Formats: sequence, structure tokens, C-alpha cells
Amino acid sequence: MRRSPAVAGQFYHVTVSKLTQQVEKYVDRSAKKEKVIGIVSPHAGLVYSGPVAGAVYSSIDFPETFVLIGPNHTGLGAQMSLMESGEWEIPTGVFQIDEKISSGIALNAPIVTKDTQAHMFEHSLEVQLPFIAYFSKETKIVPIVILSASIEECRMLGEGIAKAVKDTGYSVVVVASSDMSHYVPDDVARQKDGKAIDKILSLDPEGLYEIVMKEKISMCGYLPTTTMLFAAKALGAHSARLVKYSTSADVSGDYERVVGYAGIVLR
Repeated sequence: MRRSPAVAGQFYHVTVSKLTQQVEKYVDRSAKKEKVIGIVSPHAGLVYSGPVAGAVYSSIDFPETFVLIGPNHTGLGAQMSLMESGEWEIPTGVFQIDEKISSGIALNAPIVTKDTQAHMFEHSLEVQLPFIAYFSKETKIVPIVILSASIEECRMLGEGIAKAVKDTGYSVVVVASSDMSHYVPDDVARQKDGKAIDKILSLDPEGLYEIVMKEKISMCGYLPTTTMLFAAKALGAHSARLVKYSTSADVSGDYERVVGYAGIVLR
């Protein structure tokens, strides 16, 4: 099965030449590339979140496979949905799903459901692909979206992902797709997002989950990020770095209602 793009022409340009130019604007050619275990990258329209996503993808060594974990905005499909096989298409490339890893995740994390419906119209993973395609046409993907989960379910999925990755023996990076605070004043977003980012930089999945709940931080991908943290820790991650943070106000000039974007690498 091939998944066609759902948000081309909305979140990013639809033609090959325009999309390539759009991504090139946000790529940092001078960035020093490092080997990473996990990343956090945003998923808004590229005009807003592109500078942060571009900075993150510019600063990493590309693996053979990205396990992409995003929030389910559409409400379709299962609570935790894994698309196990097939291809994903965007204007600048076609990505194969890594069936070795996807079947390993299904085996090691039976909490996840093999499901395509949740992925059909969801933008959170698709918006990562223009950056991945820019740097590599060969990299495979494993798409997972989460509608709802307890902290324990995030741990089970994260540790199941880690076990599947270890069993393959080749390079894999686990991506959490998330925007940060939504539609709050810029100073509030920066203050609240700072608390969440501190927990991510401390490699503290429980702390992230708790602070999001306690502070009511409208971070749409806190469950994917919590899951990624559990996976990265199980894969030996020992430190993290904030690559870039911005808000939509940097582009729109509207400081009253912003969305925050954080780019983070874990190694």
C-alpha cells in the first residue's frame, strides 16, 4: 500500500522544485553532524516550523531507518497505530516502511495496533519527510501515531521500540514529532515550554509527562516525546541538546497567540 501525501500544498509546497527550495531555506550547511539516538522535531507548516526542523535534521548523521512517532490529530484509528508495511510518498521522494523493525515493534510492544487508518490524513509524520528526503532518498521509515496513552503505555511502547532496534543491529534514530505550546502569549509559551524542554534535556520521561499535566502545557506531541525518551534511554542515551527553539511570532509578528517549536537531539 502506498500512502499519498495528505497535506502537500497546505503545510509545504506541492511541486518538486518549490519544495526543494523551501527546504533548502531551512537547511544549515555549516552544522556539525553528530550521531544521535533520538530527536524532537516540530510539524507545523514549514513556513513556521521549518527553521527548527531544518536545524535539527542538518545536525544529525542519517540512519538507515527513522522510527517516526507523532500525535494523532484526526482521531481516526487505534490508540497506538503502527503502519507496518508499504510506502509513503511526498513530492520529493517515496519512503519504504522498514518491515524488519515494524514487525519487531509489533512483537515487542503488543500494546500497539497494526493500523493504516490513523495515518491516512495525519500530518505530524508527513511534515518530517521533506527534510528527510532532502538529505537521503534511501532512508526507511516506521510510522507510529498515538491518540492517547498512560505513562505506563508510553514506557511499554518505548521499550518495545528499543528492543526491536537492538535486534536489527543497524543505525536507527527515533523521532518524536511535536509542537510545543499552542495559542498562548509568547512569554507564556516560552516559560511553559522551558519547563517541558528541561525535562527532555534531563532524559526524564516521567517528569515530562507530569509537568505537561501539572502545568497544562498544550504540547501536542508529549506522548510521542515521552515514548521516544523511554526508547532512547533503553538504547543508551546519556545526554541531550536543544538545537533551536522559536515561536510562530518570529514569522507572524503576532505575540498574543503563538505556537512554540523545539528541536532537540539525544545522544
